[in-house]
Amino acid sequence: MAQGVGVSGRRGAAREIVVAGGGLPGLALALALRQALGEAVRVTVCDPAFGRMGTPRDLRAYAVAAAARRMLERLGVWDTVASGAQPIREMVITDSRLADPVRPTFLTFEGEVAAGEPFAHMIEGGGLLSALRDAAAAAGVVLEASPVSAAVPETDKIGARLPDGRTIRADLVVAADGARSRLREAAGIGWVGWSYPQSGIVATVAHERDHEGRAIEHFLPSGPFAVLPLPQNGSLGGPLGHRSSIVWTERQSEVPALLGGGPEETLMEVERRFGLALGRLALESPLRAYPLSFGIARRFGARRLLLLGDAAHVIHPIAGQGLNLGLRSAAALAEALADTMRLGLDPGGPEALETYERSRRFDTLAMGAATDGLNRLFSNDALPVRLARDLGLGLVDRLPGLKRLFIREAAGLRGRQPRLMRGEAL
Repeated sequence: MAQGVGVSGRRGAAREIVVAGGGLPGLALALALRQALGEAVRVTVCDPAFGRMGTPRDLRAYAVAAAARRMLERLGVWDTVASGAQPIREMVITDSRLADPVRPTFLTFEGEVAAGEPFAHMIEGGGLLSALRDAAAAAGVVLEASPVSAAVPETDKIGARLPDGRTIRADLVVAADGARSRLREAAGIGWVGWSYPQSGIVATVAHERDHEGRAIEHFLPSGPFAVLPLPQNGSLGGPLGHRSSIVWTERQSEVPALLGGGPEETLMEVERRFGLALGRLALESPLRAYPLSFGIARRFGARRLLLLGDAAHVIHPIAGQGLNLGLRSAAALAEALADTMRLGLDPGGPEALETYERSRRFDTLAMGAATDGLNRLFSNDALPVRLARDLGLGLVDRLPGLKRLFIREAAGLRGRQPRLMRGEAL
């Protein structure tokens, strides 16, 4: 791992970068820059969540694709969280109505892109966020327990203003402050998007039988219901120590009734969709619902400001690629900034912005269009559409070459990837 590489033409004058938002992409970017450039760059990540004690409370579970895992390995984080990661060994896709007595399997994928390398791992967000935060702090990233309230461009700097009146004069501010980014709006960067008439419902479910690393995507008329394997939790004891995460897409109009009943009624609705293949079920965490939307920024930057993660793009969770898209953008931005600074150029100048925009625009649009199209195709109960999509799934299942293409796409290994996602140093 290359660390502490000097920046041409900047002897004794470290560049200053502020990241507004301490989520997974923002922390990954900060860590990558410090590891690549060492003392030649000062990185401050601002997030009020840093002021809370203990492990970060991110109860979501994520599918970390093979390319993103390679990036986390290169950053030295994966070994810390690997024991809590569950390899996805097989992917099964069904298409049916909720009341159908049988859910026919139309497509299955083997879970490896190479011998011994699963195409994805499931991992819970809190542990991964904690590992990235600790690694960033150990690498010299400053963790500021405060938001960035404003980013004001100056002649050759940008002022990152904090609510207590302090201002950090930086060369660049990276807005990683979420889909409703205040910094993006204040910079006048437009947003193209729409809301879906759907909500995403997430929870952790304990079950009696071992999932054996199998992920299942049930396509139902209201949206997909995904069952994603998690590591066994021995602390629960007994036969219900096996666990899976569910990502349940449902019509927004139905959510209050589905989640408004008592625990028994809620569990019954989960069982109707989950099925009985894994035996008895219990809810390990409460169900949480959030509205679903699509959106992409018209530009990924403005004067001395770049967008990262959900501040730049939001996609439907149907393919589980939201985190991987954010980490790929973090890897591309780290590469663009490191290369720019090694040439002695200004990281807040137009060169880095143009390189980042060029590397991420098409990929982001393609992934957004793919997830939007899949959701519209499969959240549809029209008989001709059902027949056409099931025929297509069946054909793919009989074409090994095409299946390998799809699995490499899901693993994030198709096309040109940033160096970190190839497992290479910056």
